[in-house]
Amino acid sequence: MYRIILYLKPVVLKKLSARDQKYLWHPLTQHQTADEPLGIVKAKGAVIWDEEGNEYIDAIASWYTTIYGHSNAYIAAAITKQIQQLDFVMFSGLTHEPAVELSEKLIAILPDNQSKIFFNDNGSTAVEAAIKMALQLYHNKSDKRDTLIAFEDAFHGDTFGAMSASGLSSYNGPFEDFLLKVERIPVPTEENITEVNEQLKIILKQNACAAFIFEPLAQGAAGMKFHSAAGLDLLIKQCQDAGVLCIADEIMTGFGKTGSNFASDYLTHKPDIMCLSKALTAGMFPLSITSCTQAIYEAFLSDEVHKGFFHAHTYSAHPLGCAAAIASIELLNSPTILERRAYIENAHKTFALKIVNHSKVAEVRTLGVILAVDLNLEMERYGNLRDALYRFFIKQGVILRPLGNTVYILPPYVITEVQLNKVYEVIERALDFF
Repeated sequence: MYRIILYLKPVVLKKLSARDQKYLWHPLTQHQTADEPLGIVKAKGAVIWDEEGNEYIDAIASWYTTIYGHSNAYIAAAITKQIQQLDFVMFSGLTHEPAVELSEKLIAILPDNQSKIFFNDNGSTAVEAAIKMALQLYHNKSDKRDTLIAFEDAFHGDTFGAMSASGLSSYNGPFEDFLLKVERIPVPTEENITEVNEQLKIILKQNACAAFIFEPLAQGAAGMKFHSAAGLDLLIKQCQDAGVLCIADEIMTGFGKTGSNFASDYLTHKPDIMCLSKALTAGMFPLSITSCTQAIYEAFLSDEVHKGFFHAHTYSAHPLGCAAAIASIELLNSPTILERRAYIENAHKTFALKIVNHSKVAEVRTLGVILAVDLNLEMERYGNLRDALYRFFIKQGVILRPLGNTVYILPPYVITEVQLNKVYEVIERALDFF
């Protein structure tokens, strides 16, 4: 009897970053020149870990989503409980407890004029629904309006309506011939508000305007540029007096980022439509909301079926996403989170004063938990120097994604004092290094 011994070659598992490149196409990436992506295997609180055991402070809350920290146990428990009761059901002709409860909780914290909740699945689609609501509302009234008003350097998403409202050519350049008609105005400041108001008056007179869409108080992708609440109020009033709907894109600013629940809370004249996503579910599930006034909702009520809002997403009002959002709202104004939000806001102000006179700092500004530093360096939005700055932060164990020469911090509310101080220290090192 012979014994046969098989010698098996050991299987060598490649790194995630290497396996990734065989099939995956990443967003906002020129793969011809980009570095390998980090292979992330774990996240908790304000920290993420790569496959080699290195840890990084997530100083931008993964694009402003994980504001209660990664793997938040309270939100995870809510999702776990929900999946055992109802995982998913379509939302056309059906409803369910998580959607109803979420609508109740949202209406309780949104501006008082918001009355109806429409579900989508990400920020771009929330904006897309808002724009379609505005255009169809006037169509239903046999009042054809074909123009949107938006700010210069706005960013509202990557679907076609959202792209149309956006003004950053680095994202939209190849598609400009296919977009909706948009008239642009500068963001209002204390210095220019009279001129901007006059410019808006001319636009309203010369165009059939359906809606004015804006990121209230802070333009995220433009480089965390802030503008005047009083100035924005004047623009909203002029639009509403002219019968033009006002859409607040609060996808970035919503849920405590600017110091209040929503940036629109700082406005006297409230938007007619609001768009919410990102921190809505704290990054736990893709979900978004387009809310509106009762008057807008009623403009779609008719015996003529085609006047209804025939817009839908398969995963609208996903029960798991709703459960995550309900838990997130319960955390939003809890004593612990309010304390952490106040701490971050004060820490940002202290750090801003520390670096404001540095030779490499052109401007530093804060709003709520947002801090932005404009560097005295010429660099493209996505270019070699910007990429070198990004790599510098990564090597120091901090996730920061500069927007051109703007470095910003928008951390999870649960970031610790030690972690936030490390982020500040790394930025100071960058100021001395570059």
